[in-house]
Amino acid sequence: MPPTALPGPRTFTRRTLLAVTAAGLVTLAGCTSSADDEQEAVTSEQADELAGQVAVQETLVAAYDLAFGADPALAAAAADLATQAGEQLERLRDAAPGDRPEGPPPTGTPPAGGAQAWLRAQVAAAATSHAAACLDQSGARAALLGSVAAGLRGHEARLA
Repeated sequence: MPPTALPGPRTFTRRTLLAVTAAGLVTLAGCTSSADDEQEAVTSEQADELAGQVAVQETLVAAYDLAFGADPALAAAAADLATQAGEQLERLRDAAPGDRPEGPPPTGTPPAGGAQAWLRAQVAAAATSHAAACLDQSGARAALLGSVAAGLRGHEARLA
């Protein structure tokens, strides 16, 4: 016996309405294009600034390694933060045009028994640098730097 439809009017649930709306927006976005959709040109100043931020992030990734070497308990507790910092570095490298020299090593070394506080200061400095550089970028590069800065503020809070 074939299944029968339930009697009564059909109603849209909120989930169905949201799904239909999202699908419509994706279709609309896919059907329109303009010169603004093209990748934005990067000025030489913006490229230099972004390359500088790659170096800042490289320094931070190295700082995680130094701090973890000085405090194995910190390494166990915050390994995921180091992984995130490395992923952020890769995104910054992908966004930065041209060749970039490697960044300088982190300044100082973790003091005995104070690796976590030292690392937190390194994270805070990198977050501040990325946030400041975000203001001189545009489009996706500004969003990336802002996102990395916000993520690092989360690292800083967790290391407190």
